[in-house]
Amino acid sequence: MTEARPRPAAPETPPARTAGRTVTGRVLALMAGNMAGRLGALASLGLATVLVARVGGPALVGAFTLVRILPALVCHLAGAGLPVAAPYFLSGREHDGTRVRPTLVWLTVAGALLSGLVWLAAAPLLHMAFFKAFPYWVTLAAAAPCVTQGFVSVGKGLLQGRDDLNGANLAIAVEEFVFLPFYLVILVGWHGPGALVAALVLADVAAAAWIAARLARRGFFRGWGRFDPRLARDMVGYGYRGYLGQLIDLLQLRFDMALLGGLAGPKVLGVYTVASKFAELVQLPGLAVNYVLYPDFARADRAEAIRRTRRLILPALGVSVLAALPLALVAGTALPWVFGDAFHDAVTPTHIRLAGVVTFGVTGLVTACLYGVGRPGAASMGQAVGLVVVVACGALLIPRYGAVGAAVATSVSFVATTAALLAWFARVDRAVRNQRLTGKR
Repeated sequence: MTEARPRPAAPETPPARTAGRTVTGRVLALMAGNMAGRLGALASLGLATVLVARVGGPALVGAFTLVRILPALVCHLAGAGLPVAAPYFLSGREHDGTRVRPTLVWLTVAGALLSGLVWLAAAPLLHMAFFKAFPYWVTLAAAAPCVTQGFVSVGKGLLQGRDDLNGANLAIAVEEFVFLPFYLVILVGWHGPGALVAALVLADVAAAAWIAARLARRGFFRGWGRFDPRLARDMVGYGYRGYLGQLIDLLQLRFDMALLGGLAGPKVLGVYTVASKFAELVQLPGLAVNYVLYPDFARADRAEAIRRTRRLILPALGVSVLAALPLALVAGTALPWVFGDAFHDAVTPTHIRLAGVVTFGVTGLVTACLYGVGRPGAASMGQAVGLVVVVACGALLIPRYGAVGAAVATSVSFVATTAALLAWFARVDRAVRNQRLTGKR
């Protein structure tokens, strides 16, 4: 009687390949969550804008825009770009977490208070430049969201750096959503810009409290050390270098609108604004890539972060192209149908902007890598190239070609930014390789 032979074991999946699929699946899930959070925030902001418009018309919408954007700008500048620095210092292996967390929190408190003081000191100028249509007390009251927005912005960075990206994605949506119930309750007895400021402050407090509670549940406030002045200087330096790039990016996105509005008037600007907002939907995957991979790259070895980035450049470009194609196909029908026949002229600028914004997936990826390996200045330098290009091309093309010229200028600047960032990435890649070779020797 012959002995039965045991069946050969099924070939095991190579561990590296299994790990790769697991990491890829995690990243895709987090990207989907980030895009969902951003879409939720956009929907809440859209509803809030419609509600404000119904209550007070265009003037109140203008006040709503100002008290959201200007205090945020001041609190980021006074807060040393901590939302940018927090994920790097919390995720990096070389930093002592017991000192990083208290240092970040004390800097956040100091930055929030400083931003409020800066706003109050600049209140006369701010009133003359932006709020002269409203009572002076409204300008003074806007110092409050300067303080509260700093806690929310840094709080999202703390969640990101603590590897709680699901919480960070929720915070993006919560931040915009909670404004609506507070504003609706306040409207029962109070209208006007003061009600807006009060609702914004209450919404910031609620969002910050939610973030703090989530951080507490994940042990953020346990096992603290002391405030570290040297580490604080490093955080401030990193934050400003990184925030400079974000500020440049904002200027790059909005310079064409400012110049077009001054030269062609509000009607042409309105058409172009619709085109630009529609085309910028393609940026969502790139923003998600940046948000998800930045803390991952900060935790990884620098050579590993650069290797992963090289491998993801073409897929990141492909995702942006796939996102742009359906928008390009429906733009000719969707824009006039949604906004009216007067916006048919927005179709051509939309197609031109889409041609340039498809590179944003690569921009978001490379920026995340440069931040993660500790080179935020290189990312800012790359983005500065795009700003120079949009200023030069805009000054040349917008006076003659209007909205089409603005779209061409912005698209060329997107491509130039991506090319410059890739050049900086290649330079950092060579430097890291040389360091490894020198270390081996």
